[in-house]
Amino acid sequence: MGILEIKDINKRFGGLQALGDVNLSIEEGTVHAIIGPNGAGKSTLLNVLVGKLEPDTGSVTFEGKSILGLKPHQINQLGISRVFQTPEIFSTLSVFENVMIACFAKRDGAFQLNPLTSMGGEKDIHEKVEQMLLDVNMADKRNEIAASMSRGDKRRLEMAMCLAQDPKLLLLDEPTAGMARADTNNTIELLKEIEEKRGITMVIIEHDMHVVFSLANKITVLAQGTPIVEDVPSKIKGNPKVQEAYLGGAHE
Repeated sequence: MGILEIKDINKRFGGLQALGDVNLSIEEGTVHAIIGPNGAGKSTLLNVLVGKLEPDTGSVTFEGKSILGLKPHQINQLGISRVFQTPEIFSTLSVFENVMIACFAKRDGAFQLNPLTSMGGEKDIHEKVEQMLLDVNMADKRNEIAASMSRGDKRRLEMAMCLAQDPKLLLLDEPTAGMARADTNNTIELLKEIEEKRGITMVIIEHDMHVVFSLANKITVLAQGTPIVEDVPSKIKGNPKVQEAYLGGAHE
């Protein structure tokens, strides 16, 4: 059994079948990419996984426990973090302050009333923030204001904030969207380092196939809300079902 099990998920919006009989098993410690043409149902599935949408039928379990019906902050509390297409950071604060806030934040969506006491004191918090910045190669930018940074650096900062909450599963929604190629390549290397050092399971939704084939251990292809192929990257490119799905243009 995988760390994340998605079984028989269906979701309709009026007459539109957004997801149809979706079954996926995400193995612990892997990077699993979900791809497909525009309208394939990728974002709908991600919104089900983070608690923003309830499916009409089916089940989703994380570490053997159902997460359907939970609020997004409750899902986060279990150890599932989401990286958004647009980095979610505090733009007016410094890099260091952003990560410190993430350290203070409890997974129940609230803030610790006395974070210095509960986390072992100011020195321990500062050490944890510094470690997070080292992990994402941003120690030299600790005093920069977040709003002034490139999109790639904002992504790195968001990743540091996620890592500060010790997630077991990262859901990444087009993590390189809007980036220059250099920033995209840097983000790929960052995610590789995180997987190697921490062994965090990742599910990536991404349109950039360079990113997908650089990172994924396994790829699931959606078309019109239904998985049509699941395989290792080397067997995806030439699969006729995949070519037909993209050339045919599934509808959302």
